[in-house]
Amino acid sequence: MKAPPLDPQSLHELQLRYQRLLERLEANEREFRRLGRAVWRVQEDERRRLARELHDGLGQNLTALKHRLERIAATLPEPQRAELADAVALCGEALDDTRQLSRLLRPPILDDLGLEAALRWLARSIGESGGPQVELEIEPLPPLDGELQTLLFRVAQEALNNAAKHAGARSVLLRLVARGGLLQLQVADDGRGCDPEQALRAGGSGLSGMRERLRLYDGRLELHSVPGEGTRVRAVLPLPGAAPA
Repeated sequence: MKAPPLDPQSLHELQLRYQRLLERLEANEREFRRLGRAVWRVQEDERRRLARELHDGLGQNLTALKHRLERIAATLPEPQRAELADAVALCGEALDDTRQLSRLLRPPILDDLGLEAALRWLARSIGESGGPQVELEIEPLPPLDGELQTLLFRVAQEALNNAAKHAGARSVLLRLVARGGLLQLQVADDGRGCDPEQALRAGGSGLSGMRERLRLYDGRLELHSVPGEGTRVRAVLPLPGAAPA
């Protein structure tokens, strides 16, 4: 038995309800993204504060302690000087670890000199620590606000760390361009590859978190990989104020 057709008034009311529902869903989505971005800003601010405290507080105290131990050692006879040298060396190692942790939390170069300088520092530090050699291709970019610069840096940092720790890559290409109203960051390695779906589901890779973070800024994360043939991570973000071609 067929239902009776809706009269024009009922159909109009149904359309209005549907439109209001869509508007409410869109408003909820905008609010969710706003809250998500606010939480991420708080996290980055906390990273910045902790990094500064490590560098300016603990780091400076360790530096002063190391210098004081060196001055004391200079006044001691040779046997005692050799014993104190171990303490000086341990203090130096703790100072290096503190500086490294500070830079990993929030590299000052990102705030001081911007995204390109921070990416060059990141590539250089990964190569110097025994990781893969990173080749950079960065085209001239329009001015970017601090949040977008931080987001792109974190995506590059996560992708490069995965290439170094999990993929066993020997070389990596990092490419950043602005085309057609879009920012495109690509990290391609020659490592052992992976199952893309499994990698995005796994919490240890950090890629799933990066994908969700990109969504807060209307971006997307693409992962292409074949076992034994390397991996390509691509992040795409709309440029503020630009209409995509």
